[in-house]
Amino acid sequence: MSETVIRVGDEVVTLINVFDVEASKQQELIGLLNEGTEKVMRNRPGFVSVNLLASVDGTRVVNYAQWRSQDDIKATMADPEAQAYAKKTAGLAKAAPLVYSVVSVHHA
Repeated sequence: MSETVIRVGDEVVTLINVFDVEASKQQELIGLLNEGTEKVMRNRPGFVSVNLLASVDGTRVVNYAQWRSQDDIKATMADPEAQAYAKKTAGLAKAAPLVYSVVSVHHA
């Protein structure tokens, strides 16, 4: 089992997808993202973790996903099951996915 660990120089790739959503649809979007993660994403090669964050005002959802490589992300995005979930989420929210690397971590 894997869990989210955020460290500089880790051998994971971070995909952050920020969804702009109507507040009345935020919970529906979260449900769909959870379903897609459980049914599709977590079974894909290279999957490490997904964390969902919901804005308090209801207008955004952030999907913080970690993968073993960019190739794993690309292969998943090309998967028909993953594409079906992407289409469903596009019906609820506007997505802005980008791949990131950790450059700094600070602790108390």
